[in-house]
Amino acid sequence: MFWHRESTGQVEVAFTDRHGGHSDGPFTSLNLGSSAGDGDDIVVRNLAALSEELGVEGLHAMSQVHGAEVAYADTIRAHGSGTVPVCDALVTDQIGVPLLVRVADCVPVLLADPDTGLVGAAHAGRVGMVGGVVPALVSALRDRGADLVQAWIGPRAGGCCYEVPEQMADEVEAAVPGTRSTTTWGTPSVDVGAGVVSQLTDLGVEVIDLGADTCTITDHDLFSYRRQGTASGRIGGIVVLR
Repeated sequence: MFWHRESTGQVEVAFTDRHGGHSDGPFTSLNLGSSAGDGDDIVVRNLAALSEELGVEGLHAMSQVHGAEVAYADTIRAHGSGTVPVCDALVTDQIGVPLLVRVADCVPVLLADPDTGLVGAAHAGRVGMVGGVVPALVSALRDRGADLVQAWIGPRAGGCCYEVPEQMADEVEAAVPGTRSTTTWGTPSVDVGAGVVSQLTDLGVEVIDLGADTCTITDHDLFSYRRQGTASGRIGGIVVLR
C-alpha cells in the first residue's frame, strides 16, 4: 500500500503504490481515482482502506485540472463525503485533515512547515509545472505564516521515458530551465520532476526527492497513464498534521 511513509515532528507524509486495494483489471488494486473508469463504489472502498491504514477518518481530495489554483482544506472531503474543490493544490493548518494528490505520471508534491503547523499538496504535471502550481503553493503557505518549508517529491514519469516532440521539449525548457532531457532511446523528453526540484530550490525550499530514481512508466508497482493508456489508476501522495 505504501511506496514510502515517514513522519517529521507533527507532519506525516506518504506515497502509495498500487497494492492493497479492491480494484481489478487495469486498476488493480489500490486505485484512488475514478476518472479513468473504475467504479465510484470501489474507489470509495480503496480510499477507506487507505484512511484506515493512516489512522484518519478520511481524506481531502481535489478535482485536478492541470492548473495553478490553490484551495484551503478545512475538513475531510473525498469520494462519498461532499464535493471536492477544482484545483491542483491544497493547503491546511487543520490537524487530522489529510491532503490527497492523485497522479499517474505527474509529480506529486508534498510541502510542510512542521514548526508552524502548515502543510500543502500539489499535482504538478508538465502543464501545471509551467503554469506555476508549485510556486503558487509555496506562496500560499508563506502567506499563512510558513517559514522553513520542506518538500517531499514522489514517484513520477522520468526524463528517461517521458518522450515529447522536440519543439515541446524546447518550450518547456524555456519556461522552466533544467527540464529538457533525453529518453534512453535518444529522443527528446521532459523531466518534470527536475523542473519541480528547480522551482522549489529557487524558492528556498528544502527538497527531499524520493522519486528521483523511479519512473512510473517502467515501474509496474505504480500506475502510469503513458504505459497503460486511459484505463490507468491513480496513486496518491498524502500529507497530514497530527
